[in-house]
Amino acid sequence: MKKIEKITQDEIDKLYKKLDIDAKSGGYHLNSDVSFTKDLCRGLRVNEKRYGYMACPCRLASGKKIEDLDIICPCDYRNADVSEYGSCYCALYVSQAVLDKEKKIQSVPERRPNPEERLKMKKTTLGKISSLSKPVWRCKVCGYLCGIDDSPDICPICKAKKDRFERFI
Repeated sequence: MKKIEKITQDEIDKLYKKLDIDAKSGGYHLNSDVSFTKDLCRGLRVNEKRYGYMACPCRLASGKKIEDLDIICPCDYRNADVSEYGSCYCALYVSQAVLDKEKKIQSVPERRPNPEERLKMKKTTLGKISSLSKPVWRCKVCGYLCGIDDSPDICPICKAKKDRFERFI
């Protein structure tokens, strides 16, 4: 097993600030429990050093980026979880209602399909044919759509990287 170097407090603080800025620019909020949130940041950094990407610290990552794209923070399930439950699965991201203490953080059921279901879903979306002149790319994090030859390098809405896009049509 790969030995993980110690995560410094400075690394955690920098990631916390970056996530906070990104969350606010996308209309989200980080959990107001700073100690809890920084513990999640530590887990994200550990996973980044372990796997090369920030897999959700509350889920079991495979170590294969292509299989874990849906759980790279912010995960594909964040929007629906925050909308329905007030927080994402790991409670890193919360709604305004949670921040305002109008709603309490609650347990969020796992939305991630099991590996067999994910494979089946991937196979059913492959090879869709369209009469459009350009393919349509969808950001799996925020749902942003664009009709261009290749997916953007970064989502203009949520700042997700190129590998978080899927061919939609």
